[in-house]
Amino acid sequence: MPLADNHIPLAERCRPLVLGDFVGQEHLMSEKKILRTIIDGGKAFSLILWGEPGTGKTTIARLIASYCKMAAHFLSAVSAGVADVRKVIEKAVDNERNGVQTLLFLDEIHRFNKAQQDSVLSAVESGIIVLIGATTENPSFSVISPLLSRTRVVKLNALGDPDLRRILDNALEKDGILREGGIGIADAVKDRLVAISNGDARRMLNIVETAFSISENGQITEAVLGEAVRNSMLYYDRAGDRHYDTISAFIKSLRGSDPDAAVYYLARMIVSGEDPEFIARRMVIFASEDIGNASPTALTLAVSTLTAVKNIGMPESDIILSQCATFLASSPKSNSSLLAIRGAESAASEKDYPVPLHLRNAPTGLMKKMGYGKDYRYPHDHEEHFVSETYLPEEIKTRVFYRPTLQGTEKAIYERLVRLWPDRYK
Repeated sequence: MPLADNHIPLAERCRPLVLGDFVGQEHLMSEKKILRTIIDGGKAFSLILWGEPGTGKTTIARLIASYCKMAAHFLSAVSAGVADVRKVIEKAVDNERNGVQTLLFLDEIHRFNKAQQDSVLSAVESGIIVLIGATTENPSFSVISPLLSRTRVVKLNALGDPDLRRILDNALEKDGILREGGIGIADAVKDRLVAISNGDARRMLNIVETAFSISENGQITEAVLGEAVRNSMLYYDRAGDRHYDTISAFIKSLRGSDPDAAVYYLARMIVSGEDPEFIARRMVIFASEDIGNASPTALTLAVSTLTAVKNIGMPESDIILSQCATFLASSPKSNSSLLAIRGAESAASEKDYPVPLHLRNAPTGLMKKMGYGKDYRYPHDHEEHFVSETYLPEEIKTRVFYRPTLQGTEKAIYERLVRLWPDRYK
């Protein structure tokens, strides 16, 4: 059923205009809590609202502006620049003469660079404007320190299922377009919708709107909901906290030998539009860093995965990534190669120890006379293609950098090295 001729999104049509309609964030909005105190007192100060999408950041700013009777300007850091900020500041100067506070709401403030954030600093410091910045990223990393020191950071929580259910029921009951279209949705489908919304009210309402638009006679069934979800991307900022949190969980699941968790986080990244080559590159690094010689074929498979992903592309590459991820997660683990190179790098940084003479190349007669290459014994001329020799510089000849584990094929490596170098691997 097509929507009525109204281009305002459902999430915007359902945005609370009065405090009594706001749902969630009780730790901030209940009586005597910080945001409620601002609203009740009618006097605002600068804030950074930090929270996931759809948790009420913009709505809170609008309520503060309304209840504090402020001249409000809402900008997005995605599309606005320094010139837009300066225009607001100029208007704020006039407002101040008339005894009116000016609110500058800057959505996605983390997308402003240092110079752009600097443009609001003096106006915030002097009190000409009240800044409310909204961000989905940790402001400690994304907002400049001088601005942080002049604002109060407030953390919003993801909405709980009861909150989302209240918001959903309010939308179904009060939105004229949905009611006129005869929308219908069973309780079981509502529960499913709430569960997949992941604490994001805007995402939930966007899915409802999509489902309603593709439904027959406004009836949202499990099948209709599934189709709507496929057309509604999960929130995933490839430069933000979700990106780093998810890839971290993926790598830790690989390291923890949990193929189910690994493929779950892989799926989250794929569904959310992560660059498949980025995932493949991380698995190449992981194959050496966390598996190494415990399963040397892991690196071969990971490199082949990267090559295949580059050549095949999506959507088919999800199968290739899954094969690699499940193999890496299920493989025996060893970080001995990592520890070996880090220890060797440390030793190499200490001093430029001279290479033993018998290991040096002697392409000229003079070098041979100086002892270069003298008494070098060719391992292949000896039993087992091995000869006990000193290869490290004299000053560090007793150092051990590579200590193989007893995991996978590295156990065989360990047993051979113990046999060849018994004093080193006691």
